[in-house]
Amino acid sequence: MRLLCSPTSPFSSKVRMAARHLGIKLAEIHVDTNAGPTLLIDNNPLGKIPTLLTDDGEAIFDSRAIMHYFDRREGGLYPSKKGKRTEIEVLEALIDGTNECLLSIVYERRLREPEKQHQPWIDRQWTKVSRALTHLDAEPPKIGKKLHAGHFALASLVGYLQLRFEGQWEADHAELVAWAQKFEKRFPDFPAMKPQV
Repeated sequence: MRLLCSPTSPFSSKVRMAARHLGIKLAEIHVDTNAGPTLLIDNNPLGKIPTLLTDDGEAIFDSRAIMHYFDRREGGLYPSKKGKRTEIEVLEALIDGTNECLLSIVYERRLREPEKQHQPWIDRQWTKVSRALTHLDAEPPKIGKKLHAGHFALASLVGYLQLRFEGQWEADHAELVAWAQKFEKRFPDFPAMKPQV
């Protein structure tokens, strides 16, 4: 299978880590979404990553749909008990939403001239991020015998924060910093697979 992705994308990172954990082999094809490459646009009208191209010719997007596809194929990313599964799905949704807020800030700063950047928009996104990080810091998912989708989602978020927002969040979220260290012990590929330039 081929994964259209970017090494800096937290959503790509989540999917890549989950695949590695499950033993799913992926050929990673790095794409620049701003360039609108044909391979991406032809398979995902939204032109977003990650997009998974299966051996059967299916195109699967977005990251949560890919995670559920992996789970149906191999199992293990989501618990079988309905209540616990919902808990993990809500955790993943919270983390994905937080990553979307962070990406909004990055795009606002990168794509607009400094005098055209809308600081109230940036502040609004950072307020959402701060609330989510406070919640996650107070209740990080326990790392037990089995890793699940929520673990890989949170690892991708922490990795993206380390990449793009270094020094802006760690002091107030010591539990998340400690959680990432525990996760790395359980999943040694984390440093190589977290978002990076």
